Amino acid sequence: MARAGGITNAVNVGIAVQADWENREFISNISLNVRRLFEFLIKFEATTKSKLASLNEKLDTLERRLELIEAQVSSASHNPPAFS
Repeated sequence: MARAGGITNAVNVGIAVQADWENREFISNISLNVRRLFEFLIKFEATTKSKLASLNEKLDTLERRLELIEAQVSSASHNPPAFS
């Protein structure tokens, strides 16, 4: 009888060790995926900032051109040509 109890105990320990390894593997996978997600978000932020900065420069240029054209149109409408 003592032998049967020892086998049962060994099986229980084996099951507990297997469950522990599975839990550790699961936690390791979660940690790895969180790390990958974090790295992606950092790269995404850097890329997005760069693209937004470039678009902002282009928008500033377009706004300056529009202001210049508006000033030219306004000036032309207030000062009609003398030879018409």
